[in-house]
Amino acid sequence: MKAEKEAPSKAKIISQILLLMCLGSFNSGGVLAVNMTIPNTLIRGTVGGEALLSVRYTSFSVDLPVIKWQLKREKDVTVVQSIGTDIIGTLRPDYRDRILVFENGTLLLHNLRLSDDGTYDVEISITDDTFTGEGSITLTVDESISRPYINMESSSVLELSENVVLNCSHDNGTRTTYRWFKGGKPLTNVTRFVLSTDQKFLTITRVLMADDDVYTCMVENPVGNMTSLPIRLTVYRRSSLYIILSTGGIFLLITLVTVCACWTPSKKPKHPPRKPLSRFHHSPISHTDDLLPKEHNGINAVTSLYILQQKDPSMDDSSSNSIGSPSELDNPPCYTVHGSPKYTGSQSNGSPARSSHRYT
Repeated sequence: MKAEKEAPSKAKIISQILLLMCLGSFNSGGVLAVNMTIPNTLIRGTVGGEALLSVRYTSFSVDLPVIKWQLKREKDVTVVQSIGTDIIGTLRPDYRDRILVFENGTLLLHNLRLSDDGTYDVEISITDDTFTGEGSITLTVDESISRPYINMESSSVLELSENVVLNCSHDNGTRTTYRWFKGGKPLTNVTRFVLSTDQKFLTITRVLMADDDVYTCMVENPVGNMTSLPIRLTVYRRSSLYIILSTGGIFLLITLVTVCACWTPSKKPKHPPRKPLSRFHHSPISHTDDLLPKEHNGINAVTSLYILQQKDPSMDDSSSNSIGSPSELDNPPCYTVHGSPKYTGSQSNGSPARSSHRYT
């Protein structure tokens, strides 16, 4: 009986010992491990902006943590490594002046670039702890979208035209998706409306009068969206085209007839032919030319050489005594003409002959 009572008591003691050992192992594991939590595993950023890769950890150790951030690539890139907030070593040129590490292991990136896009691994270890805390955060970096605009060959088309293409374009933006609206209502692939694979192009295979409406496109990406200005597609009936062309032709014909009826040729005044330049400007002067008569302002002029006759000294007294006589004052003095050529020609009435006089 005593042997039977001792057996259960020994088994009970062994089970209690095993339980205590298990509890001890769990407690020791909690003390020797760094527990990390990540509030958000996906962060979206914009080019030129900031991104906060937030983490938190707990540990029973009072030592400073060793924090290491890496960017996943074909060959992992070390972004930063620090003891607490003190950075170890030299940062890569790509991250210089753009990195800030907090005490809880959080990483702040300034002036984001498209090359910062990717998955970041973080490790936090403490010397006294056996297990290292690990985690990862995905960062997407996109360019903001500029206002889109719709390109098309013509905003006016004829009814039953085929393959009218509308193109939604924009200057800036990454990872974009497109949506089309007709009259404010979303468009999808239907019988006559065909969207390209990326939905950037809208093709109307056969235009009907019902397609005369306002069209817009919206461009979206992870950091925002923008809508284009509305553009109107005007659809004309083919009969309307004939009316427009005939009306325009009639108006043009009336205009031409009116212009022709009112137009008279202008009479330009006839200018007299220019007289040739005087040969005095182009040829040397000859003595023969000086003796020939020339016409100046319609008047024939005779160039003559006059030589004043030498008076007799005996005549001086008589001439001096006869000064004041009316008969002598009225008569001009006499001159002897040498070398004066004879010529025949009409001279203008009342126009005295102009002569060159030489006195001796």
